[in-house]
Amino acid sequence: MTGSMDGRGITVTAPDGVPEVRKGDDLAALLLDALDSGLVDGDIVVVTSKVVSKAEGQVREGIRDDALPGETTRVVARRGPTQIVRSRLGLTMAAAGIDASNVEAGHIVLLPLDPDASARALRATLRDRTGANVGVIITDTAGRAWRDGQTDIAIGAAGLEVLESFAGQVDAYGNDLVVTAPAVVDEIASAAEISQGKLGARPFAVLRGRPDLVREPGDDGPGASALIRPEGSDFFGFGAREAVVRALKGATEDQAPFGAPASVEELSAAVAEVTGTAPVAHGDGLRVDGADPAVVATLAFAHGWRCERAKINHGATSLLLPLTT
Repeated sequence: MTGSMDGRGITVTAPDGVPEVRKGDDLAALLLDALDSGLVDGDIVVVTSKVVSKAEGQVREGIRDDALPGETTRVVARRGPTQIVRSRLGLTMAAAGIDASNVEAGHIVLLPLDPDASARALRATLRDRTGANVGVIITDTAGRAWRDGQTDIAIGAAGLEVLESFAGQVDAYGNDLVVTAPAVVDEIASAAEISQGKLGARPFAVLRGRPDLVREPGDDGPGASALIRPEGSDFFGFGAREAVVRALKGATEDQAPFGAPASVEELSAAVAEVTGTAPVAHGDGLRVDGADPAVVATLAFAHGWRCERAKINHGATSLLLPLTT
């Protein structure tokens, strides 16, 4: 049986009959052998990261906790045994994407070392063998803030537009579109997952009907890594509890996830709201009299400022200064 989805001229087909993937296996050959028909220009090939990792030798003996430190750059949030981390790839995921499903007992699968590079290599191989100019997406499953459930996302891509920008266009009502930019590689990843299924042993899918997203031969594009927000630009650099702890600790290495420094107006409003004391202007910064200095220092850190204790009012005056001052 082949899973498929049709709509608006788009088809997604996930072939059956793919054997268990082992280290060193030729993914291009496995895909082409499984397809009932060949690839054509404009097709988009979708591959689960699990089989890419297996082919590249990213299977390890052990459990998640053994490998998690080496795959983690920092912990974003922790709830019981679950850790949401920023991984070595820059992805924010549960357990850094380490998976213990669809693998032999006692083993785990790490994400590919460089998913974009893996996608580029597979795209080049498929063109060499078929002559078809295709795009390639490598997917993994991730949770989402604010919503239950998981969806597949693109963690690697080659030969594709990863964002479809509508900025500067006008909708049917004459409204200007300013920031509308669907992450089309993530949308395709989710569409493919519906066809593949979690337990269907169908690690490949081919989406046909969006050749406009496929770049010219030799142009691999920015890759899926272009969708990863740089450290500090995400509104949710830490979990709710972790943000409180990190701000109170005030360690320099924890500053970046809080983002760019807030405006003096925003910081002033936060201090007034929390302490009940309105700061006053003091050079490039603010002066706060009478409020708990530890609370003021924490607020300053969370807003990207620094706090100094003034040698007046018995140390009860805090000076809030830009980090560059």
